[in-house]
Amino acid sequence: MYRNLGNFELKIPKIVSKIGFQPSESVSTDLLHGQKVELFIKRLDKIPGESSGNKYFKLKYNLETAKAQGKTQILTFGGAFSNHIHASAIAAKAHGLRSIGVIRGELVYPLNPTLVAAKENGMIFHPMSRSLYKEKYKVQHLKEWMDIYGDYYLIPEGGTNELAIQGTREILDEVDTAFDFICVPIGTGGTFAGLYASAKSHQKVLGFSALKGEFIHQEIRELLAHHKLVGNKEYKLFSNYHFGGYGKISGDLIQFIRNFSDSSAIPLDPIYTGKMMYGIFDLIEQGFFPKNSRILAIHTGGLQGIAGMEQRFNFQLYP
Repeated sequence: MYRNLGNFELKIPKIVSKIGFQPSESVSTDLLHGQKVELFIKRLDKIPGESSGNKYFKLKYNLETAKAQGKTQILTFGGAFSNHIHASAIAAKAHGLRSIGVIRGELVYPLNPTLVAAKENGMIFHPMSRSLYKEKYKVQHLKEWMDIYGDYYLIPEGGTNELAIQGTREILDEVDTAFDFICVPIGTGGTFAGLYASAKSHQKVLGFSALKGEFIHQEIRELLAHHKLVGNKEYKLFSNYHFGGYGKISGDLIQFIRNFSDSSAIPLDPIYTGKMMYGIFDLIEQGFFPKNSRILAIHTGGLQGIAGMEQRFNFQLYP
């Protein structure tokens, strides 16, 4: 059931990061007042430059390393509507690198807006059948692409690796220590891992999976263990706000996003941030957050994907 969030009042408080482009904006609603909790949104979507959102942090050290190793191109992976594919193409071009995108499934023409933008920024597409895509990291495929395109710097799907986590550890600033809960949507888990690594001991990190299935719990455990991030800090994952799975939407979700964005002037995307925000308000309504809690939601960007979703499902998110 679509939630009536009550009256919104958007405030721009004096909470701005030391690097200046990540203002945290406070959202005020009747529900928040009633539950006596505060909600702030860290606007990574406002990062200027070649790539915004969490992708800025995930690609930052990968691209620096690629150039330090003398590479002239990167190769990475993603679906046809992937934020990562879009951001990688733009960021690679800005860094003077060529980009190769291994795309899951056949290319469908005319290309969707995500792939159009990637192509305009110089990305070469290498479509791969969905069955083979599951084996994309096998040595035989990595060597085949080396034979076709020449030497490259490999960035995994979604950009999640050690260097990506190094970057996403920088999302939280000193001012963010004032919050009790850090909320973030989850795809491949790299941003969640970085936030968990940099969160303080009194903070609990909440992850909202955009993927259908309970496997995300095991994947996050393995990711944190692999990068030696297991500690005494608390975290909790929610796998019940996916609305049918990755890239799936519903009228309920769309109506929520429209209401939230119209009232707060903060745009959300229907793949990641919209689902996270829906989950946050549902938890607030359930009384999940103790009284006087201060919640920080990470706006990971991804707004470029709206045009592709609108084309795919033949609707307009923001009429």
